[in-house]
Amino acid sequence: MILFREKPDLLRNHCHTFRHRSSSFRILLSYCLLVLTSHPVLVIGVTAPKTNILLSLQSSQLNITMRDKLQGEKGVGVVRAGHTDFNSKQKSDDTAKQTTWGTSVRNALFPIHGDEVKKFLLIGSIKFFVILALTITRDNKDTMVVTECGAEAIAFLKIYGVLPAATLFIALYSKMATIFDKKTLFYATCIPFFAFFFIFDAVVYPNRGAIQPSLNYVQTLLNLSPSSSGASSIFAKLFANWTSALFYIVAEVYSSVSVGILFWQYANDVVSVSQAKRFYPLFAQMSGLAPILAGQYVVKYASRAKNFEESLHRLTWLVTLSGVLICSFYKWSNDYIEKSAMLSGIQDSSGEKAKKKKKTKMSMIESAQFLGSSEYLRLIAVLVVGYGLSINFTDVMWKSIVKKQYPDALEYQRFMGNFSSMVGFSTCIVIFLGVHAIRILGWRIGALATPMVMALLGLPFFVSILIGFDSPRTLRTAVIFGTIQTLLSKTTKYSLFDPTTQMAYIPLDDESKVKGKAAIEVLGSRIGKSGGSLIQQLLVLVFGNIVDSAHVLVVLYYSVLVWWAYSANRLGSLFLAKTAMQEDSKEHQN
Repeated sequence: MILFREKPDLLRNHCHTFRHRSSSFRILLSYCLLVLTSHPVLVIGVTAPKTNILLSLQSSQLNITMRDKLQGEKGVGVVRAGHTDFNSKQKSDDTAKQTTWGTSVRNALFPIHGDEVKKFLLIGSIKFFVILALTITRDNKDTMVVTECGAEAIAFLKIYGVLPAATLFIALYSKMATIFDKKTLFYATCIPFFAFFFIFDAVVYPNRGAIQPSLNYVQTLLNLSPSSSGASSIFAKLFANWTSALFYIVAEVYSSVSVGILFWQYANDVVSVSQAKRFYPLFAQMSGLAPILAGQYVVKYASRAKNFEESLHRLTWLVTLSGVLICSFYKWSNDYIEKSAMLSGIQDSSGEKAKKKKKTKMSMIESAQFLGSSEYLRLIAVLVVGYGLSINFTDVMWKSIVKKQYPDALEYQRFMGNFSSMVGFSTCIVIFLGVHAIRILGWRIGALATPMVMALLGLPFFVSILIGFDSPRTLRTAVIFGTIQTLLSKTTKYSLFDPTTQMAYIPLDDESKVKGKAAIEVLGSRIGKSGGSLIQQLLVLVFGNIVDSAHVLVVLYYSVLVWWAYSANRLGSLFLAKTAMQEDSKEHQN
């Protein structure tokens, strides 16, 4: 037997002992114990006649001290995956350096700790399927409305359809938040959207000819000629295609609810500030894969259907499957987090917050007053409204010229599918290159990145619009510039704007998160987009169409970006102060 006098406390630290005459067998069995138990292992055994071997296992390597009784030689070896290599002390140091370098690379690419991987994957999977469903429904709503009613109809729908629906939803959600616990609230918010998408595909759209009036009937009712244009003509088309308009409204509300409330509110409840700096950029990377899958599913399968109704049917099955998996991963992640909290002896934070939430009952008016009384929440709202206004100024104009190049519904759908794949791919690239921007450069730089990118790329797009596109070549050039501008704007939005905006909620108390966040994410984003739509609606009335008003939009666009950047800079200072106070409070409690 070998007496390990230098560190006898290892004998008491979860050690395993065994005996065997074969040194090789002892080494192999020691490695197996390491993999299975992940504990330090001290191996003491009766050795071969001339050799004693002492093994101390730590993390992923074995430090082996070999004493040869006859020659008195000493060396250090490393056992890796069953292979033993006894080398000099210098070579062991080189191996240690390589291990450290490999660990650094792994932490740089995937900075998630070993005991956090399952939690990260479960929560990240929720966002993946949320974005998958969002991408498909977004492309569907745009295809139906743009090809049937024109891109200008989007501005009218957001004012007279989406904004009232979003206001109604936030009132209903605030009421449900005072009644249900967080788990029930999640399901009550999520399931109705996917039920609507399924019913729309199975019942409403196949019977649209019987339940909606013809365009000629509506034009006759409004005393309009088939060649008429302007606001009256747009309303006539929307009324004649009210099923598509209804799908657009519900899909738009879902786009705000799914990411802003279903995912981020849950993530903010269960992810700490220190984890958020590592988790949130990678959540965006996981969700960046969803548009790639959704876009290629549209291009390779759905858009190759014999008609748009069959294409919608193919897409709805994937949306329904996504809804089922969202609820499933939400349940699994909750079960895992609660089990981990019980094993560690820590009370589930979501349970604590649920109890606090039940004590807090605020009306919709009180929630709005609460939002208005907080500078911190107002600045977050400015960021959300700023993005909604600026992206809306360019998005409708871009879709208008895309329709000119792709007038057929399936061709337009195929183009949007490829665009969604490009958004997902570019998002993954940006996150891969800038995953540490928030952690290294700070929250402020991450928050300012999106308005700066939009300011830089918006210039060539507006110039191409102002020059005109009378020929197919100039039209294609305008489409390319608009596609690049929209693509990279959405890329930075998903990879930097969303993580930094959601991180801003973490230092807030539970009341601010639930009521203030719901008001900002749903009502705030709708005010931004609907405000932009109202401005564009007025411009359509004055100039006849959105493209001819480009010289006015460019001034408004850059004014909003300046306001947005100023608010992000101010919010950065407040965020750092609140985070520091939160960390100090935790230290005092400990």
